[in-house]
Amino acid sequence: MTAHVLERSQVVPGNMDAVFGFFEDPWNLETLTPSWLHFNVHATSDRRVRLGTEIDYKLRWHIFPMTWRSRISEYVPGACFADEMLQGPYSSWYHRHLFQEVSAGVEIVDIVKYELPFGPLGRLAHAALIRDQLEGIFDYRAVVVDRLFTDARLEIKG
Repeated sequence: MTAHVLERSQVVPGNMDAVFGFFEDPWNLETLTPSWLHFNVHATSDRRVRLGTEIDYKLRWHIFPMTWRSRISEYVPGACFADEMLQGPYSSWYHRHLFQEVSAGVEIVDIVKYELPFGPLGRLAHAALIRDQLEGIFDYRAVVVDRLFTDARLEIKG
């Protein structure tokens, strides 16, 4: 299997408590996901992300309904957490969320390591479709996160 990596970084205004706190709420995943995925959190073992939290999602990719279960396998309050796919469409999926205070606010870094099933067919699907769609999902997420924290900052000032 071929491992793929997707990395993203952005800086948003705000403090660590607010930014990390937003990402600790598993229900906020619905806000961060484009509507074309018909994504919803079906269940979560904890109200806030912590080590061992399990989250069940449902989504639809084109015409294919999918279920996804992940577990938080790393968790350091105010610094990072990682969700690892237990069940879902990939052979493997490990998504690290890193947070660091910087002069302009908080830097958010996402590092996703993933593998697709189906050998050569999976590699072809990745090149033709999957990589671009993942990039699009993370582009959408960056816009939403920027808007959420920029608007929150404006509301506080104004």
